[in-house]
Amino acid sequence: MHTVSPPADFADWRNTARALLAAGRHPDEVLWAQPQEAELFGGESKPPKPNKSLTIPKAFIEMARSAAAHRDPRRWALLYELLWRISHKEPHLMALSTDPQLRQAQRWVKAVGRDIHKMHAFVRFRKVGEDELTGRESFVAWYEPDHFILPLGAPFFRERFSNMNWSILTPDACVHWNGMVMEFTAGVDRSKAPDEDSLDELWRTYYRNIFNPARLKVKMMHSQMPKKFWKNLPEAAIIPELVSRSKGQLQAMLNSEERPVKPAPKNAYLQSLHHMNRKALEALDKQEGS
Repeated sequence: MHTVSPPADFADWRNTARALLAAGRHPDEVLWAQPQEAELFGGESKPPKPNKSLTIPKAFIEMARSAAAHRDPRRWALLYELLWRISHKEPHLMALSTDPQLRQAQRWVKAVGRDIHKMHAFVRFRKVGEDELTGRESFVAWYEPDHFILPLGAPFFRERFSNMNWSILTPDACVHWNGMVMEFTAGVDRSKAPDEDSLDELWRTYYRNIFNPARLKVKMMHSQMPKKFWKNLPEAAIIPELVSRSKGQLQAMLNSEERPVKPAPKNAYLQSLHHMNRKALEALDKQEGS
């Protein structure tokens, strides 16, 4: 049995997997185990250097990169077995949607994708300082992901908040942006994150203003905003209050008189958008009628 320590990340797994393929190691001969576990099987042996001439399908690489962020410890062995099958006897494996191993990897990809989406939605930055010379503000956020998604989710924040310095702290790893470079460091404890600041009240004010009691669906809200995230969301503190008041607010809305519809403002930009929308609808009607 050839024992290999579980990789640190996808790049580490890719190098190890390529080396195992170059050495002709069948998946059944490889044990992905922690160092203490490897000692039970005669110690860990280092694989040879990767074979750089090996060609791997792009679709598999993209799937494996996402699946590798899942927390399931079986992912490394399963991804290597899929890679072995593709490179040896089943080059069209990625097209076999009913394959059990492929379906498992795809389930991991979906779970990771959902986790990244929630990270983008539920990260809340708190201001911790401002550079006197440059005027750049610094912010820190605490987040607890389900999977190892920080490297996959961080570029979103770099693009959206490029004009400020920020850090996102998680138990697994941390990411820092200084306007030039995005750097990753080791994970930290929740105590390292800042407490409430003035932005928290802004979040609560914003949430009060967008809350619509007529569209309230508690089960759906819990599905889209799971309670496990509430402890890190400043607006979550007012959710019970808004829910309890929703029935009275809805009744007041129903009892109020209708307001006259205001004419659309005469704005050149808005008029151009309306014109483009009409053109798009006309083109769609022609396609459906043909």
